[in-house]
Amino acid sequence: MQFGTDLPTEADLRVCGGLKGRRVLDIGCGAGENAVAMARQGAHVIAIDVSSAQLALGRRLAEAAEVRVEWHEGDAADLAFLRADSIDLALATGVVHEIEDLDRLFRQVHRVLRAGAAFVFSHDHPMRLAVGREDHEPGGLPLGFLEVRRSYFDQSPIVTTRHDEPLQVWPRTIADVFSALHRAGYRVDVLLEPEMLRSSDPGPATPTAVLWRARKEGV
Repeated sequence: MQFGTDLPTEADLRVCGGLKGRRVLDIGCGAGENAVAMARQGAHVIAIDVSSAQLALGRRLAEAAEVRVEWHEGDAADLAFLRADSIDLALATGVVHEIEDLDRLFRQVHRVLRAGAAFVFSHDHPMRLAVGREDHEPGGLPLGFLEVRRSYFDQSPIVTTRHDEPLQVWPRTIADVFSALHRAGYRVDVLLEPEMLRSSDPGPATPTAVLWRARKEGV
């Protein structure tokens, strides 16, 4: 499973644990790569994404891999179709920073997780959204000086790009995310800032992603 482009995989980080026989929720599943990978490991996967086009790609991928995935079209925090305390693991890669109401997402995921079950998610590191190269054009080599282009603490939304398409994201500090998890009733037991395995940026290196594992507290 992948947590982001050119980042260490689940095989390297081992934050999800064994998947065979577990009910797994893949939030913001995109084209279904992680959903299909988990289904091939024996998980019962429920995947949700707002894009019907991405879900169509996921269905084709699952068909080619000859695995079953339960697909749902909808908002990442719209989990009313799931019973409370019915999910063994929730996964969200690269989608949390796209959601304006983070508290609602965390509450909804908390509701469907079993007690002690983990929510594993990754998102753009706030430093990645605060720094950049001078005169760096999309598609060009990042050769200019590295500079801070906006305050690390600025929470106003910004527009970045993904797959050459504009994407609005809401920057949050690590402390902001930690506090939101605490409010929703989670206990954080893993917090990683994985170093990229490959990069076209000549350095100095800055973190590009944050990876969390937070467990639902309670019985």
